[in-house]
Amino acid sequence: MSVTTEPGLLGPQIALFEHALRLHQQHPDGALPRDGEPYPDDERHRSRPSYRRARDQRLHGADVAVILDRHFSQPDAQASELVDAFRDVYVPIHRNDHIVVAALRADRQQVRQTGRWLVRHGTDRNAVTVGLTLLAADSAEDDIPLIQTIGLLSDHFGPLAAEALQRRRGGTEALVWLAERVAGWGRVYVVEALCRSGAANSRAWLLRHACDGDYLNGYFAGKVATTAHLHEAVTRADVDDELIDHTGRLLRIMADCGGMGLTLEHYPPAPAVLAAHAAHLAEQSPTANRYVDAAIIADYLTAKSPNQCGCTTGQRDQIVQQYLAVLDRPDWRAAVREGHGLNSDFFAWFTGHVAARLRLGAFPAVAESDE
Repeated sequence: MSVTTEPGLLGPQIALFEHALRLHQQHPDGALPRDGEPYPDDERHRSRPSYRRARDQRLHGADVAVILDRHFSQPDAQASELVDAFRDVYVPIHRNDHIVVAALRADRQQVRQTGRWLVRHGTDRNAVTVGLTLLAADSAEDDIPLIQTIGLLSDHFGPLAAEALQRRRGGTEALVWLAERVAGWGRVYVVEALCRSGAANSRAWLLRHACDGDYLNGYFAGKVATTAHLHEAVTRADVDDELIDHTGRLLRIMADCGGMGLTLEHYPPAPAVLAAHAAHLAEQSPTANRYVDAAIIADYLTAKSPNQCGCTTGQRDQIVQQYLAVLDRPDWRAAVREGHGLNSDFFAWFTGHVAARLRLGAFPAVAESDE
């Protein structure tokens, strides 16, 4: 009898962990290109029929739990027997109570060994996700390197990796390590986990490096500002350039992230933090990035009524004037014109736009409308 081979499955399959490890060795200090995609199982994953998800989200993961219960009911069952067990079921990428409860019902040692094997050797993302869920239900510290490595494929495994690390002693340091090496949604998952853990061991990093400028930073910028007590840090006299620059990035994001996260309008320390950033900015050397952040913040303050900026009219007017005093300096205008290697056409358009809004009437018009 002839056997039909499934397309794209000829030859040995690479474990997703091995795939992540190889890419990390090539890019040890930054995010993996394209989050490590395509994954080794990509062709097989795309060629499958669509998963039949239960309409009731409360049932998601229940079929996975049934498979695990059956497996764990056999004391001599080997983790390798699950390698293809989840290929045709829907496996949630976030914490799932059905799967966690199945793990808690079983022998802890068997659960840990199964989770480790699936994460380390799984060639299918569903199997690896189940393994990571099992590890996230535990707190063994010796699993941290394993979880960090698979977490580098952060768009898919980031949520469970972040939760698993958060549960472990030493997890904060591991989360910071991972946060420095993920981007996009992965960064959202990991930075939010750091915020949930509190800022005792990660405050310095959160205050200086949490936001990388991606649009998705809007989901956690406000959490970083509140959890890391930004207002206490930036209103001090002895602040460093990294803190000031990241504060500008946070304020720029919070100015226009409505629907994603906390905005300046609902951030009580907004007036104090804005004024402190503008004051520190005046003592910094001009750069294109600093100019852009300050101009966007000032432009936002003029485009909104003061109550939408978290300020009174007087506070808003004074803060905008502080920013304008810096942005109008010849050396700052020269820095943005040069663009420091960035697109000069963009900066020509950008500075013209800011000049039109801030210096040629938009600010006085807003001020008059508030009276």
